[in-house]
Amino acid sequence: MALTDEEQATFDRLSTRLGRDCKRMRRLDAYYEGDRRLDVLGMAVPPGMEAFVTMVNWPRITADAPVQRLLPRGFRIGGAAEADAGLWDIWRANGLEAESTFGHLDAAVMGRGYVVVGSRDPEDAEDGDDDLPLVTVESPLEVTHEFSARSRRTTAALRKGKSEPGTMARAAVEHATLFTPDATIWLERSGTSQGWQEIDRDPHDMGAVLVQPLLNRGRTHQRYGVSEVADIITLTDAACRALTNAQLATEALAVPQKYALGVSESDFIDPKTGETKTAWESYYGAVWGLMNDQAKVGQFSAADLGNFETIVNHYANLVSGSSGLPTRYYGQNTTNPPSEGSIVADEARLIQNAERMQGEYGATWIWAMRAARRIMDGRWDPSLRRLEMLWRNPATPTIAQEADAVVKLFSARDARGRSLLPLRMARERIGMTEADLKRAASFDEDDATTDPVAVGIRGLTDVSGDGPATDVEPEVVQPGAA
Repeated sequence: MALTDEEQATFDRLSTRLGRDCKRMRRLDAYYEGDRRLDVLGMAVPPGMEAFVTMVNWPRITADAPVQRLLPRGFRIGGAAEADAGLWDIWRANGLEAESTFGHLDAAVMGRGYVVVGSRDPEDAEDGDDDLPLVTVESPLEVTHEFSARSRRTTAALRKGKSEPGTMARAAVEHATLFTPDATIWLERSGTSQGWQEIDRDPHDMGAVLVQPLLNRGRTHQRYGVSEVADIITLTDAACRALTNAQLATEALAVPQKYALGVSESDFIDPKTGETKTAWESYYGAVWGLMNDQAKVGQFSAADLGNFETIVNHYANLVSGSSGLPTRYYGQNTTNPPSEGSIVADEARLIQNAERMQGEYGATWIWAMRAARRIMDGRWDPSLRRLEMLWRNPATPTIAQEADAVVKLFSARDARGRSLLPLRMARERIGMTEADLKRAASFDEDDATTDPVAVGIRGLTDVSGDGPATDVEPEVVQPGAA
């Protein structure tokens, strides 16, 4: 079956976009991996001196710092007391504890990542997970999409797989998948075929494209994301040049240079071989004795290389101001924050950046869970419109600081004697996972049935602890009565 004219036009548009965007994203990825070389930056390095080239991998620090603080805890429907265990089972079955980090990092480095939802192949299922949908994280180097600003939905997406290694019996094959609101179409192209050929089609009629981008710093006119490292590329290049120059200067000028007056070429003859030393050997070797007693030998003062440290520190401060990370993240020697509050203040922009990512990426994961439930149930669950994603606190409070705040809130009582912060919420505040919360609740139940003090208190008070367990009004003793 061939693609319709509309599907073919969509395929061509998306294929062109993917090829155009890949060039830009590969450059960003190279900066993150530290693969950029100075010859690309337009700096000439003499032959034999390539070992002195120094790269500064500030882009990796800039992208990793906020992503490391994105730790999902689960999903909860608005108004529910507990997280949804079924959705977390889907998350765990797809290995998204690790895979989600890959997608977050792609989005931070290249501006976007992708999440794809589909049915699981029973042959690939493990431990009875064949009834759970498949949720995968895809590279933006292989996937692209189109977006409708009016509906704020993805209208089409394309995934192109890498070519398989060719063999003597078969030419290299490329694979592609076209996602539309009503169907998923698989295509194939080999070196011997004429263009792309459709090999399978799934007319799911869900009315939704089963691909959603993980956008970083999206805007109304920029629905394809912006990289976290884009603003620091030129400063990174400048620091690379400065440090490479520092390396060359260290080699050539850090050691005092010698000079000799009134000497001849014969003074630089190697006594072992009888050959004249090269300029490079003379540069490294010291001249300890000369045949000419009229010769004069001296040395120049070593160069002061402190200016390189000053300029690199200046670049690091500029990068810190652009990225929002503290300068200590870029290796600068600063006074350690003297208190817990100062630590939080020093990382304020970093924390806000991580919270922004939680909102942007969380919207995509909520969509993925809704689509996964749609595949399982055969219908869109309206209750999941109020679904929220739970994250751990991206700040870095100490255990003592967090525990102190929680204890104070839990100990404070209202007029009826109830805690301002319920026990479960207090445990959530200190970072307990859903599994930890259930274990703690089971321990509470065990203690309530075995602890004699708890049994005695439960006999004197009602369940809420607001008053006596009995409904009999206590007798009022009049003054002076016996």
